[in-house]
Amino acid sequence: MPTRPNRLAQVAGFSIDRVAAAAGDDPEVLRLENLDTDLAPPPKAVEATLEAVRDPSANSYLPFTGRSDLRRAVVARVGARSGVAYDGDSEVVITASDGDGLLDALLAVTDAGDEVLVTDPTYAGIVNRVRLAGAVPRTVPMRAVDGAWRLDLEALAASVGPATRAIMLQNPSFPSGYVLTDAEWRAVCALCVDHDLWLIYWAFMEGIVYDGGAVIHPASYPGMRERTITVGTVSMEQRMIGWRIGWIVAPADVMSDLSVVHIYNGIVAGGIAQAGALAALTAADDGLATSVEEWQRRRDTVGMQLQGLPMIPAAGGWSQLVDARALGVEPAALSQALLGQRVAATPMTGWGGPIADRHVRLVFSREPLARLELLGRRFELALRDAGATPWTAPTAA
Repeated sequence: MPTRPNRLAQVAGFSIDRVAAAAGDDPEVLRLENLDTDLAPPPKAVEATLEAVRDPSANSYLPFTGRSDLRRAVVARVGARSGVAYDGDSEVVITASDGDGLLDALLAVTDAGDEVLVTDPTYAGIVNRVRLAGAVPRTVPMRAVDGAWRLDLEALAASVGPATRAIMLQNPSFPSGYVLTDAEWRAVCALCVDHDLWLIYWAFMEGIVYDGGAVIHPASYPGMRERTITVGTVSMEQRMIGWRIGWIVAPADVMSDLSVVHIYNGIVAGGIAQAGALAALTAADDGLATSVEEWQRRRDTVGMQLQGLPMIPAAGGWSQLVDARALGVEPAALSQALLGQRVAATPMTGWGGPIADRHVRLVFSREPLARLELLGRRFELALRDAGATPWTAPTAA
């Protein structure tokens, strides 16, 4: 058998699918393992998608960079949030998902051996896409400060070296739910400007912020328009996971490389999905505001159910973390014990570094409030089964 390529030596498979398979189709299981939601996509997006199925023009490989009206809608969305104008013809390409876009960006701006700074915790798909591109992920820790995740700015600055080519960030984060402050963004952007680094910014949950938090786009900071590559999607904010449609917005100088990489990686986004994405982005109301309100209620319910456990509430996004090792148990063992109590939760081993490796993740976007109210008692029993530090679920008022 031929030798396995070196780029795959540290690329592990997802643990999410293993947890999901173990949970099976038992309707009583609280499905907190996968980044899904039960909130519906915009109705107009569904209608436009159905119409596109019958439209022969949607059944085509062309245009490779995506339909022009969708590209205009994307730059309008990014421009409204960043305050920065982009050209819909030369500074955006529509992709077959934001996952494609992340790999496209890495392939377009890094060479083998280049270093890319990422946070710990981060999305396993970020770390492993860096490796697939032949680059080297270098983790910067997030710290628990006053009950919130904060980026270690000293460690970030110390991590920049001669081989550093890019910083790759999400905001809000999956899986921890951190939201960067203005001060943190200013520090990140200063490093990018001072060291001439690319910022690969995954904006897939950008508008999902809680407690009145601000939506901040890094391209708005001085010197950042020319070095920010924004990767976005309708998967999260518009609840259109199954459409698998995304985009890259970037300066024209690098967009030619990004477009070529995408043609040979993802080829082209599906025309049927593009029609739905256009309808979502141009709808008078895409349902984001009411969805954020509901997701925040779910986050708060999880917080009440697990009060007293080592868990930092998400400032945005769809998930947050519980520190298993602080409870005296390994994440994989806690995940297994939770399955025994009909709770599917994913261990975060391999999702960054030593900080991620301590945690299990709970996705709160998928289950309604009434079902999330079952979580506390089930968690209490799972901790007992795992031999963890005893904890008693709060009693309902």
